[in-house]
Amino acid sequence: MRTVLVATMALAFLAAPASAQMGGKRSQGSEGPKTQEGPKVDEKAYKAAMERIPEPKQKYDPWGGVAPAPAASAKKK
Repeated sequence: MRTVLVATMALAFLAAPASAQMGGKRSQGSEGPKTQEGPKVDEKAYKAAMERIPEPKQKYDPWGGVAPAPAASAKKK
């Protein structure tokens, strides 16, 4: 009887985390399609704002400060 009780308790402890991962939702398809209600994007205003951004004089190098550039003498060899 004791082994049955221990086995039942072990299964209960293992099932608790599995049910917590489900989030309590039994079926996810019962909700209808969601409509996206966000701010409307004005394409004309977007393009005008993009044109006001100045072009960079130098291309950005995200890895530029990681390793120093090879020396000029090393390139000639």
